[in-house]
Amino acid sequence: MKTITALLTAAALTLGAAPAAAAAEEPPLDPAKLAAAIADLPNDEASGALLQVRGADGCWQGTSGVGNVRTGQRVPQNGRFRIGSMTKTFVATAALQLVVRGDLELDRTVQSYAPDLLPAEYPPITIDHLLTYTSGLPGIRIDHKDPVWFLEHRFDTWTPRQLFDLAFYQDGNVFPMMFDPGEQQRYGNIDYLVLGAVIEKVTGRPYGDAIRDGIIKPLRLSATTVPGTDTKIHGPHARGYEEQNGSFVDITEANPTYQWSAAEMISNAPDLDRFLVALMSGRLLPPAQTALLFEVPDVPLYNGKGARAYLGHGLARLAVGDVVFWGKTGDRPGYNNGMAATKDLTRRAVFSVNTLHMGGAEQPAVTQKIVAAVAGLA
Repeated sequence: MKTITALLTAAALTLGAAPAAAAAEEPPLDPAKLAAAIADLPNDEASGALLQVRGADGCWQGTSGVGNVRTGQRVPQNGRFRIGSMTKTFVATAALQLVVRGDLELDRTVQSYAPDLLPAEYPPITIDHLLTYTSGLPGIRIDHKDPVWFLEHRFDTWTPRQLFDLAFYQDGNVFPMMFDPGEQQRYGNIDYLVLGAVIEKVTGRPYGDAIRDGIIKPLRLSATTVPGTDTKIHGPHARGYEEQNGSFVDITEANPTYQWSAAEMISNAPDLDRFLVALMSGRLLPPAQTALLFEVPDVPLYNGKGARAYLGHGLARLAVGDVVFWGKTGDRPGYNNGMAATKDLTRRAVFSVNTLHMGGAEQPAVTQKIVAAVAGLA
């Protein structure tokens, strides 16, 4: 399935490549459009959805569909969900906090911090390259959103070393780099898997501790966890399903170690909004590091057919019509999500859609409607 980030980028690639201009006035927030965006669930694509909008432009929240297809229980408004690649924004924040402390330097190389992590044949790769997806490292060539593979391996426990071996080696041979470091931007998990390993190397503790100590505890994010090998979603939540031949396979429980520091976390809409506000307003980082969140490298997208980079140091630039949001998207089987805000925080949104088919070529219609409604386009 295409990521939501890719969906938005494809809709406004020219905006991403254009020089910075004065922000256009946002269309007014329309509660009727927001309600319509998540209406008529469940359907063939999704069992349920939740949406929360906050900010000076107005506040709205709602749910649709069912959180449990067997009992008919509604989707809980503050329900927890697997946030997928939104984990990367937490990891980027933790890494930048280590930069502030002097434990990491953006221009120092991965090889200087963790000499045995990457193949010796690879060129110097900096922490900045990892944060901005410009390392050129090859990714893992397993379609982990293929239903057959996922259902067979959903409870497996993976170590970071196993993940790196899958990415960098095959039959004793080293996979070549995708491109020279710093020359292009290629979104994927590998940069943040390596970043998680570097965080552990310099702190001597699990990478999740840096997130707990630097973000979760100070912000009192009571629904946000770094689950490790825990397969359950604790607390209220909508269950995730994969529809197969008219039957619903419950896929809520899964071991998230294959996603590790790239996509393993669990949270809910109130926590994610609180995190995004604190991050973008400078409560978690000093001004210099906060500015990096919005600093997008001036390089082309890998295989982007002329498109330019759109990802900064933990946040993505998401242009929808005349409105520019900053945030991150993420999905796991059964959960398709996003968090985004205008830079002045006047309009912020968090949503989660319970998809019924993992690995598809397109986003479900409800996701596309949510994006348009939040931007005032629907």
